[in-house]
Amino acid sequence: MSWWRRLFGGSTHTEEEERQVSIPAPPTTEQIVTSVDAVLARTSGRAPAAVTARVQRVAETVHEMAPRLDRLGAGSQQAHTVVATATSYLPEAVDAYLRLPRDFADRRVVDRGKTSLMILCDQLDLLGATIDKISDAVSRADAVALVAHGRFLEEKFGTSSGLTLPGTAPGSLPAPGSTAPGTTSAPPPLEAP
Repeated sequence: MSWWRRLFGGSTHTEEEERQVSIPAPPTTEQIVTSVDAVLARTSGRAPAAVTARVQRVAETVHEMAPRLDRLGAGSQQAHTVVATATSYLPEAVDAYLRLPRDFADRRVVDRGKTSLMILCDQLDLLGATIDKISDAVSRADAVALVAHGRFLEEKFGTSSGLTLPGTAPGSLPAPGSTAPGTTSAPPPLEAP
């Protein structure tokens, strides 16, 4: 605010306070999944099978990824890509296509020898491939963590192939009801009088 307005009874807010913008909270897992489900519902019966199948592919990956986004870390570009795909990129592409008359969208060439249908399919393929790569990266990170944990356990307790129970051959378990030599069997259960 200018000094002139302050002098003549204007607001006492500073320019910095006036510029502050409220930043919305990031979408929840439920909102992300709901967004892709809504897109899938809009395509059902209104778009060719080629579009519906591609939207289904993206939706399935988003369903799988949404609960796992926290593993990517706060502010992660990959997490942002998944959220933006579900809430912006996918709905905008599909809705732009659905606004067109079907005959025009599916038959009229509009750009570089492609129809709107072909362009949409290309966009959906790109979105699908992108979030598939992100999903694979998260799964790979989880697999690496599992392998690292397994190595820790092997170092701590010995290798699983070398672990044997008394009276058994390496890699085999005792038969149900049998006991290993040097151990006693459990007493029989008590019976009611």
